[in-house]
Amino acid sequence: MGLYAKHIFPRLMDGIMRGKEFQRLREGLLKSAEGEVLEIGLGTGLNLAYYPPRVLHLHAVDPAPLLSERVAKRRAAVPFPVEIMYLSAERLPYDDGVFDYVVSTWTLCTIPDPQAALREVRRVLTPTGHFLFLEHGRSDDARTAAWQDRLNPIQNVIGCGCNLNRRIDQLISKAGLHIEHLDRFVMEGVPRIGGELYRGVATPNRTDVSAPPETDGR
Repeated sequence: MGLYAKHIFPRLMDGIMRGKEFQRLREGLLKSAEGEVLEIGLGTGLNLAYYPPRVLHLHAVDPAPLLSERVAKRRAAVPFPVEIMYLSAERLPYDDGVFDYVVSTWTLCTIPDPQAALREVRRVLTPTGHFLFLEHGRSDDARTAAWQDRLNPIQNVIGCGCNLNRRIDQLISKAGLHIEHLDRFVMEGVPRIGGELYRGVATPNRTDVSAPPETDGR
């Protein structure tokens, strides 16, 4: 990782994503989590403060350590154990059916193979488990989507692999997860090309054992 990706970009994003609206959205999503929980894309640990005390154990994965001192401080402030592994979500080192909840917030935009990661999410969830997601992605508005496509190569560079135009709902469904609830809305205070949000809950679809991989990322 270069200087920008390791030090500058994480600090910029940590500052932006501590904003009040981000906090409100995190709290609303995570309030139902409990039991054994996995978070993919821990980042700088901004979700940690919003997990309820019903969480027994939090496992988290991320491809690289970012702002380790801030993560350690946030980790120490929660009442449950937090185990962090630095690896890709496309291949998780956990047994099948071990997590009550898996969480992803502003993460699926950057994973190189989101379809593989979501199939892993499905695999590690218990049969009655839940996948909680809060992601930005492709707009349903044609004009906005066109701008997302135009600007995506630039966003990939300045956002360290972030994609503006992924159809999050389609990625989730094609991985064999059943979306039980989905909210689509534009986040306040964020340019629409990056503020088109997908928030929802999905569960394992155990009848769909093989889902074709997504090829175009939309």
